[in-house]
Amino acid sequence: MPLDLTIPTRQSMAGYAVVGLGRLAIEEVLPAFGRATRSRATALVSGHLDKARQVAETYDVPATSIYHYDDFARLRDDTGVDIVYVILPNSLHAEFTIKALEAGKHVLCEKPMAVSSAECERMIAAARAADRKLMVAYRLHYEPYNRRVAALCQQRALGRIKTFESSNCQRTQAPNIRLSKALGGGPVQDTGIYSINAGRYITGEEPLSVTAIAHQPMDDPSFREVPESVVYTLRYPSGIIGHCETSFGTAESRRIRVHCVDGFIDLDPAFSYRGQRLRVKRGSSDQGETHDDDVVLKPVDHFAAEMDHFSTVVLDGGDVPTPGEMGLADVRIIEAIDEAIRTGRSVEVARG
Repeated sequence: MPLDLTIPTRQSMAGYAVVGLGRLAIEEVLPAFGRATRSRATALVSGHLDKARQVAETYDVPATSIYHYDDFARLRDDTGVDIVYVILPNSLHAEFTIKALEAGKHVLCEKPMAVSSAECERMIAAARAADRKLMVAYRLHYEPYNRRVAALCQQRALGRIKTFESSNCQRTQAPNIRLSKALGGGPVQDTGIYSINAGRYITGEEPLSVTAIAHQPMDDPSFREVPESVVYTLRYPSGIIGHCETSFGTAESRRIRVHCVDGFIDLDPAFSYRGQRLRVKRGSSDQGETHDDDVVLKPVDHFAAEMDHFSTVVLDGGDVPTPGEMGLADVRIIEAIDEAIRTGRSVEVARG
């Protein structure tokens, strides 16, 4: 995950239209603008205009820059908006990303990028046609502890990587859009994608194939449409095997452990919005002395760091580190996991 997060001397600000005022937008994204240095909220898009007006007052968003989904096209004429941040149910990502690109805006889209690889491909094509940047909101690529794990793995600091484990589990109860199949919900799509994406910066590779098994309790109405729990494995070209689990029915667990020849790397919690803790154990007790190191880094606001980096790319030029192509690759892995669940077989991951 090599990435220079240094903020250049030019300190112009990119204006963001936040699309969707759900819990993530209200509790995490909008407050993060107060800690950002190159990003500011300049417009809101919501199906509930009264709510949007209240939020706008809190964040000094002009009343003239409040939009309903039905008049989304008016964003084209809002010169205060450079970037549209799509924070909607998964099933709406493609529609509003493409609309924003066609309106001449750059797009930051929440993950998973879309509900199918075909939708992802259309989003990428729309960005190219509009000559605009499309970035998927993989916030942990901008988070110091996950970045240190990526660096340790890239450097093979503990020798060759053999396997990794990743768990991202939580309690999710109805009513919740994460439990709606029609809206693109499900544990793999919502929490499992973190482990899928982490596998990329742990291994530096794309998985060849997957296996998976799911549990969908028929006596719990919360899981009428999506599984409660999914366990899946990822097999990589170098021989690395990833064992991952995700659930909507357990106490919170969000961790990564990377098993190497000369020790292991443990990040727990790994995927939370804050509170990451990193431990590196070198050596093996059955072969001599071991050393445990707790790595302490300066934390950042994940969303502010993510938005500021995209703002820098938009304002000053450069490449997007988490582009649509990465989002497409992860959705192809999710599709392979879904097929593995249906068939009970190992499934090869589609390539571009």
